[in-house]
Amino acid sequence: MNSTLLAAPPDTYWGQFEEISKYNTHLNLIERLWTTWYAWMQNDVLATGIMSFLMHEIVYFGRSLPWIFIDSLGLLKNFKIQDNKIPSLQEQWNCARFVLLSHFTVELPQIWLFHPMAQFFGLSTSVPFPSVWTMAYQIAIFFVLEDTWHYFSHRALHWGPLYKAIHKIHHQYSAPFGMAAEYASPIEVMILGFGTVGCPILWCAVTGDLHIFTMYVWIVLRLFQAIDAHSGYEFPWSLHHFLPFWAGADHHDLHHEKFIGNYSSSFRWWDYLLDTEYSPEALKRRRENKAGATKKAE
Repeated sequence: MNSTLLAAPPDTYWGQFEEISKYNTHLNLIERLWTTWYAWMQNDVLATGIMSFLMHEIVYFGRSLPWIFIDSLGLLKNFKIQDNKIPSLQEQWNCARFVLLSHFTVELPQIWLFHPMAQFFGLSTSVPFPSVWTMAYQIAIFFVLEDTWHYFSHRALHWGPLYKAIHKIHHQYSAPFGMAAEYASPIEVMILGFGTVGCPILWCAVTGDLHIFTMYVWIVLRLFQAIDAHSGYEFPWSLHHFLPFWAGADHHDLHHEKFIGNYSSSFRWWDYLLDTEYSPEALKRRRENKAGATKKAE
């Protein structure tokens, strides 16, 4: 600990951090920083609101930034799925402005209500944090639950009237890029966002076991997944090559290009089971099945 920290008065953040660290040596660094933040803010709703919003903005724009550089500098062209459609800097900027406006007008009020809602349903904010195992299995469940919600609600948004009124905005870019992951109507943001926030809340309401830190880790991973799925790049090391049921950018890019099929967010199983895959393999399988059925009918 440096001299500046040691000299900090107890009413400052770092002064409180020093005091909390002195009497809570069993806590790790992140847990001590977490406890100090809530103690220093003296208002749990404000503390959770500021931390949640900053985390979302830093992760969203921070994860989108590498894809902006890759597109703008023409890097990794060999891995671009739709290599004839590279977003311009102006398109990226227009998208960023729209998303930022949405974050402040649509998502910020919801984030501000997150702590009261979390307390109502029993989410814990205390330390120590849950074990890595507890967080891992809960986040795995959230991925499955969110993917299910996303599949059926996303598919519903492709129904004519709903598509024209709500979902068409998201399909402005037929060749998606990272920043466009949350380029959507405010109504769509709330509908699809329910899967990300609502599923963990539902889990907590049923089990009574969820820490808000687990929620944050889950949201960070979900943001990474959404942004990377919209990146427009397919690599030999992409996750779906190792986990065949993982969706990935190649799965979602086809959805934007063809405007149909591939409705899931993280996995491929709902599209496979309900025959809404849009891929060369799926199209070939459907043609073969149709030909087989025609032959039997004859």
